[in-house]
Amino acid sequence: MTLEKETVRDDGPVRRRRLYWGGSWLVTVFAVVGALLVGAVLIAIGDEATRASAGYFFSYPWDLFSNVWYSVRDAYVALLQGAVYNPSFSGIAALRPLSETLVNATPLILAGLAVALSFRVGLFNIGAQGQIILGAVLAAWLGFTLDLPVVLHLVVALVGGIVGGLVWGGVVGLLKARTGAHEVITTIMLNYVAINLLNYLLSVHGFQRPPYGQAISEQVAANAELPPLLGSSLRVNLGLVLAVLASVFVWWLFERSRLGFRLRAVGANPNAARTAGMPVGRLQIVSMALAGGLAGLAGATQVLGVTGSVTSSVAGNIGFDAITVALLGRNNPYGVIAAGVLFGGLRAGSVQMQSSTGVPVDLVGVLQALVVLFIAAPALVRAVFRLKSGGGAGVGSELAGGWTR
Repeated sequence: MTLEKETVRDDGPVRRRRLYWGGSWLVTVFAVVGALLVGAVLIAIGDEATRASAGYFFSYPWDLFSNVWYSVRDAYVALLQGAVYNPSFSGIAALRPLSETLVNATPLILAGLAVALSFRVGLFNIGAQGQIILGAVLAAWLGFTLDLPVVLHLVVALVGGIVGGLVWGGVVGLLKARTGAHEVITTIMLNYVAINLLNYLLSVHGFQRPPYGQAISEQVAANAELPPLLGSSLRVNLGLVLAVLASVFVWWLFERSRLGFRLRAVGANPNAARTAGMPVGRLQIVSMALAGGLAGLAGATQVLGVTGSVTSSVAGNIGFDAITVALLGRNNPYGVIAAGVLFGGLRAGSVQMQSSTGVPVDLVGVLQALVVLFIAAPALVRAVFRLKSGGGAGVGSELAGGWTR
């Protein structure tokens, strides 16, 4: 199955590009399906009743099948109820699962955009974790040290978070452009620098909250907090709108702007771009700075909209999960939104799943790892689900945007 898209060029006739769904989006969907199927096997294996019925399978085989079905069904139903809708809730509380999904999805979308943007330029941004931390630190510091009017204070804190991540990502781009240092190494090292810098700040008077007995920062002022979208009883906030606007910005950047065209050219072939007169080094710096700014905004939304203060776990695993989100979203801004909501739902629903059925929340991490595994092996997904090959739409082409000529 293919989709055709006509594009008109100024220097030639109409050319056609084909996006083979057998090699991209359909493979993504079935990668998620495959992960859920493997997860179902793990749920069944971990269920005590299923294991017990396996001992007398040849006497009463139906018991095994019945226990497998109910264990998997109950776990995934609980996961869905914790992520989307729980019929036991009523009124505004019925929106709480969806609210928690969107709260978890917001930083994943922003950090996923940061990783996807750098992927499109041919760079591997493994440093979103550190960029999130710097964004959260600077946004929190501006949030509790300044005394500004409500709207202005929030804007200043958000801009501060963007600047913190932008500088941290720009350093990586500068090292890449000036010295040729590989961005994977520098981003990983800067992650550790950011973590240790955060631990140091959490022990410094003026940043640490009195009475200085715990590693937690001062509380962000109310004027700098992101306002809720659906009332004070639900945690979803304006950060979600910022994540959607950031996705629109990234789409516009690559599809409608001159800078985006140059960035895509560098990602496709830096040598050819350099021959064409494009400042490849400068564009690499810009791309990593923009990616860092998006990740910094993710950190700012966390501290200004969710936690209200900075702790050593303020970034969680968001920066590393963002790599999976970008891969699952095929580095398309709208795909990243869908992947972020999916992973946000898995996070939110895992709590309900564990409390209702006893299936540990660690299963969500296994599902995410399986998604990466299947996306990295599209030939395996095609073989298992009998999908027709679209011709050359592997991981390498997907990192460049998913389109093949």
